[in-house]
Amino acid sequence: MLDVTQPPRPGPAQRVSVPTLSPSSKLYFGTEAGGSALLLLATVLALAWANSPWSGSYTSFWSTHASIGVGDLALSLDLRHWVNDAAMALFFLVVGLEITREVTVGELRDRRNVAAPVLGALGGLTVPAAIYLAVNHSGPASAGWGIVMSTDTAFVLGILALFGPRCPDRLRLFLLTLAIVDDIGAITVMALFYTGGMNATALVVAAVLVAVLVGLRWAGVWRLTPYVLVGVALWVAVQASGVHPTLAGVLVGLLLPARPPDPEVVERTREYGQALREAPDAERARLAALAVAATVPAGARLLQSLHRWTAYGVVPVFGLANAGVPLDAETLRTAATSPVTLGVAGALVAGNAIGITSGTAVALRTGLGVLPGGVRWSHLMAGATLAGIGFTIALFITALAFSDEQLREQATIGILAGSVTAAVAGVVLLRVLGERFSLCSPETEGPPSLPPRPWVQPSVHV
Repeated sequence: MLDVTQPPRPGPAQRVSVPTLSPSSKLYFGTEAGGSALLLLATVLALAWANSPWSGSYTSFWSTHASIGVGDLALSLDLRHWVNDAAMALFFLVVGLEITREVTVGELRDRRNVAAPVLGALGGLTVPAAIYLAVNHSGPASAGWGIVMSTDTAFVLGILALFGPRCPDRLRLFLLTLAIVDDIGAITVMALFYTGGMNATALVVAAVLVAVLVGLRWAGVWRLTPYVLVGVALWVAVQASGVHPTLAGVLVGLLLPARPPDPEVVERTREYGQALREAPDAERARLAALAVAATVPAGARLLQSLHRWTAYGVVPVFGLANAGVPLDAETLRTAATSPVTLGVAGALVAGNAIGITSGTAVALRTGLGVLPGGVRWSHLMAGATLAGIGFTIALFITALAFSDEQLREQATIGILAGSVTAAVAGVVLLRVLGERFSLCSPETEGPPSLPPRPWVQPSVHV
């Protein structure tokens, strides 16, 4: 009998059997743990490269210019900016898609499930920034307060995955929801406070393209191609406007359709499948494939296509391009007394632990929110400490906040030191405290997850 949980691969059987990964390996590399492992490896390689006898090649390689265009219409950036401005737009596109999915059909639909992680995230945004500004309250260094307002979800979930069943699944869900709210805050900060000079014409073009995306979504367009073409044009317009172009990725992710289509669309696949079975040909196969694709929202299809590319490709390359700082004795000696390094490291570790725990406690004590069963004070404190692992977006904002190379190096060292400290402290808390310090009684446990909302008929059929 066929195991319905493991359907056969599409297409005819291969004549030659090719070895594949074991199910456990596929499961591992299909999670955030795999992406965080590659990011960690890329960071180690960047540090080794930047501190090797070939350190000069690290700077020269990422400073190499590359151009793309036709005739006089060309865009020229160095390799680091191609990674930070173009490739990372895909990363933020995935972030926007995840936010849209959670708001539409996920955990962010229910107020009581959202209140605790939202207040925790607000604490994790404001307290670290306040700690950093207390140490760097004036001068060019004060611009780095946004660096400490982010949590690297991949690293946090990767560490929690190592604990297996000893770590409640609901803690992972809580931290994932918190990270989504945290990403919204970090993106808002980038848009409002880390933007250069503006080009009014390009901003108008970008606004028109955003309106086009809204119109496509309202009209019920389900094909990905129109959204992708408009999204690429939007990235070019935002790049020319002076706003950081990665925000174009966020906008596209937030505006792609996320609601499942009408049930009739799903039922219609039977007709196309039957027609294909009766007379298999290329045209009927194409129509059947389109019918199947139409049953999944455009945002979900794009997220499924891009998630692994960003986790296993974009983010590790970003770490390789930005984490390479010199760690010679003089640099470390300067960083050890630098207010920027100390402010970043202290804010990441202490700021997130205090801010997230306090914000969540306010939600629980006031009755605004609840946490599901199985999560205790020890889990919450350990998770809040692990949230101090600020890496990807922290490095990203560092490049936006500081034009001075020395300040960037000191901030990067602070990010590395704070992230490592937060990871070690969070693991120790989770292992030592274990199941102590009960957080929720059965009466205050959160409600079960809500079922997905009913499918909605598109406004206009195209």
